[in-house]
Amino acid sequence: MRDLPGTLLVATIWAYWFGVGIMIGRARRDTRRLGGLLPEQRPEQYLWLLWIPLVAAWNIVPYLALWHANAPWALPAFARQESYELVRWIAVLCALASLLATSLCWARMGRHWRMDVSAEKGELIIDGLFRHVRHPIYALQRLLMLASLAIVPSWPMLALVAVHFVLTQVKARYEERQLTAVHGSAYRDYAGRTGRFVPARQARKLRSLAATSRSIPGGES
Repeated sequence: MRDLPGTLLVATIWAYWFGVGIMIGRARRDTRRLGGLLPEQRPEQYLWLLWIPLVAAWNIVPYLALWHANAPWALPAFARQESYELVRWIAVLCALASLLATSLCWARMGRHWRMDVSAEKGELIIDGLFRHVRHPIYALQRLLMLASLAIVPSWPMLALVAVHFVLTQVKARYEERQLTAVHGSAYRDYAGRTGRFVPARQARKLRSLAATSRSIPGGES
């Protein structure tokens, strides 16, 4: 096992979910609850049937890549070439930055942190990274997922990224509906000036680029 970028990725992913475990423990200590580890709402309970296996696989697949020399778990040939090494190291930096930024979000949420959305009215956090995006933790998870794919560009990792992006999209939309029901106009105003996963200004630019691409003849695939 001499794959240093892969080893750092595994350490980062495990540290991330160890941090989640710490937050669950703090929630149990402060609120006598498990911080949403067992979701209250039925739709999120269904999502958990996919979410838990996804998290388990995310922790395992990069580790398997360190020890296996054959597909599908091993690194593909191009990822072992020296020309690809810089990409993997940039991805390592992105993964570490994601972990650090997520820890700041956890610290800001404090006792209000939970893995699901509650029907109870709690604090509406709109500062820190939440000032720019409504779901910074999911956004940073997506960055960590993309970094994982860049470091371990295998078919199993690609499948995990695809499933993760779908689940975070579904979960974010569900949370927004619930938070609107709980906080009313305060959350609608907040949602109107922030983006879901990227800042609103960047989101508008991306939509503009997408619209321009569709308007160009031959731009649609």
